[in-house]
Amino acid sequence: MMNKNIDWQNLGFSYIQTDKRFVANYKNGTWDNGSLIDDANIVMNECAGVLQYAQTCFEGLKAYTTKDGHIVTFRPDLNADRLISSCKRLEMPVFPKDKFIDAVTQVVTANADYVPPYGSGATLYLRPFMFGINSVIGVKPADEYQFRLFATPVGPYFKGGAKPITIKVSDFDRAAPHGTGNIKAGANYAMSLHAIVTAHNEGFDENMYLDPATRTKVEETGGANFLFITKDNKVVTPKSDSILPSITRRSLMVVAKDYLGLEVEEREVLFEEVKDFAECGLCGTAAVISPVGKIVDHGKEICLPSGMDDMGPITKKLYDTLKGIQLGEIEAPEGWIHRIK
Repeated sequence: MMNKNIDWQNLGFSYIQTDKRFVANYKNGTWDNGSLIDDANIVMNECAGVLQYAQTCFEGLKAYTTKDGHIVTFRPDLNADRLISSCKRLEMPVFPKDKFIDAVTQVVTANADYVPPYGSGATLYLRPFMFGINSVIGVKPADEYQFRLFATPVGPYFKGGAKPITIKVSDFDRAAPHGTGNIKAGANYAMSLHAIVTAHNEGFDENMYLDPATRTKVEETGGANFLFITKDNKVVTPKSDSILPSITRRSLMVVAKDYLGLEVEEREVLFEEVKDFAECGLCGTAAVISPVGKIVDHGKEICLPSGMDDMGPITKKLYDTLKGIQLGEIEAPEGWIHRIK
């Protein structure tokens, strides 16, 4: 493998076009075999279903260079499962799990020179997505779809270490009761843009969304699940039908229980409990865990005992252990690592 001439140490978290991407098309009730192509541009009709009614969903995962020099991805089977759930909810044809994992393998193999070296802190980010592509003017599902998967090298989410962030309790709702909060629909993220821009303009790093029905329970942020640590070192994560099931969060709960010997709970978390937790983090693909130091509820500050200088001790152990598993430094549970090269 010959890495591209990229300054890996100073790579940002933004799009860089790579050589190949995978494209498959659904027409007349069936998927074609799909193939790798060079062209990064998409041509579609102005009346395409995705443009008119936002019929689209996506996933996100990464490829890593491990300590022993292999290229791997982390739990792509769960990304495939989640895409299937999204497709079913949005009345889109399911993209088969085996085809999904094969597409991941093809794209990473074809763009192997863009996989950052071990120790750089950078990774190859993979974005599978699917959308209605034929013209649709009446409000109904499209008849034809395209699945695509591209790759882009990205730098570490935190440069110089993960410093705790400050978040606010949002006045907006992320998802409706019985809505699409538990799938990775593109529309969910469009809905969150105004809320995150508002938070940034007010000096906050992120939002804490409460449940839309009662606004008394913690749900998630615009793009990550919450993870709390109690003062007796129990790991707690909110449970709700409108929370996206984060693969990182589910993996961290296994790490907490099986690697660190901690008690774990997935349950409803009342907002009034937050002041009593010792640590708080936001977990997702991009950063693994973003530590939270302060939560502000309409001017009232909740300062976590872990502080604003560093990750809390349990959060740090969770972060280090999962990163170690992904990079081949710590033995992974069976089936977690998909080796590509």
